[in-house]
Amino acid sequence: MNLKQLSLPELEAALAPAQPSATAVRKVFAGVFAHARPTVDAIALAPQVPRRVADLLRAQAELPSLKIVERRQAEDGFVKYLFESPLGGRIEAVRIPIFEEKYVVCVSSQVGCALACDFCMTGKLGFQRNLQTWEILDQVMQVRAEADRRVGGVVFMGMGEPLLNYKETVRAAQILSHPAGFSISGTAITFSTAGHVPAIRRYTREGHPFRLAFSVTSAIPEKRAKVLPIEKTHPLPELIQAIREYSEARRERAMIAYVAIQGFNLGREDAEALKTAFEGIPIKVDLIDVTDPTGKYLPPTAEELSAFRDHLQILKAPIARRYSGGKEIGAACGTLAASQYGGTVLPTPAVAPRQP
Repeated sequence: MNLKQLSLPELEAALAPAQPSATAVRKVFAGVFAHARPTVDAIALAPQVPRRVADLLRAQAELPSLKIVERRQAEDGFVKYLFESPLGGRIEAVRIPIFEEKYVVCVSSQVGCALACDFCMTGKLGFQRNLQTWEILDQVMQVRAEADRRVGGVVFMGMGEPLLNYKETVRAAQILSHPAGFSISGTAITFSTAGHVPAIRRYTREGHPFRLAFSVTSAIPEKRAKVLPIEKTHPLPELIQAIREYSEARRERAMIAYVAIQGFNLGREDAEALKTAFEGIPIKVDLIDVTDPTGKYLPPTAEELSAFRDHLQILKAPIARRYSGGKEIGAACGTLAASQYGGTVLPTPAVAPRQP
């Protein structure tokens, strides 16, 4: 019985032989996720957990953990964690500081990635396997255990395409947002997708409270296909229709992630293509400078980006430039690849442990 793998209804079913009350089930669930470093014995000894439930937990329950191989800190405060899983493979997560208020954790959902976006180092690793729910949650738990301020958000923007691991990532998000779990607002949890249309439509039908961010990078199909091979599987018109359905169902602007690449996708024609493609769809655009350690793709110059932002005024939509930090430690968007980088290697623990 892997307690970190179970949603509240699944935990209730697993504990059913001990005939627990709803309060006891909730107490066990909270004991797993609401504390820094839970143990089966501590959960079993918690008040309102009857002996028959405690006996079942001691006999069957487990709380596996990822191994922290390394932590590296960048000058801007970003910290990258390299984890090793007992199920095989290494993954990375990033602790992102949001002013002096909180942290957001960027988590991985797969070991490697099958989408092979041309500017992404993770894509060059190829796909190894999907992560289980507990492996996703444990990234947050271990970062939170060492954090000196609260973890107030989670973004599925690390290694892998989260919508290709749909069941596990959605279950993880449900536990992250549960009041007795991590108690992170659903609107502070974001899935980034390169455009897996069937999963986007399923997500829209199911009406989850978490947000989607759509990686478009170019509204000119020929350009998009050069850097995002998924364009050949789910062409842009199909993706845009799925985005329209998502926006209409949620009655909110769709977040369009646009990787800014010098000399490639920042001309007037690119802005006009976005306007034509998203006509009638309320959107907001996040501009993200490309970070490609191979040097094949370069971030835009200040002049080029400024001119493109001027071109984008025809969208009549909010435009933001997303800061992609931790470049020197390989924590920026598209650089998670379990590789060695610079920065400061942190000891254990990175900072004073967070209290339960």
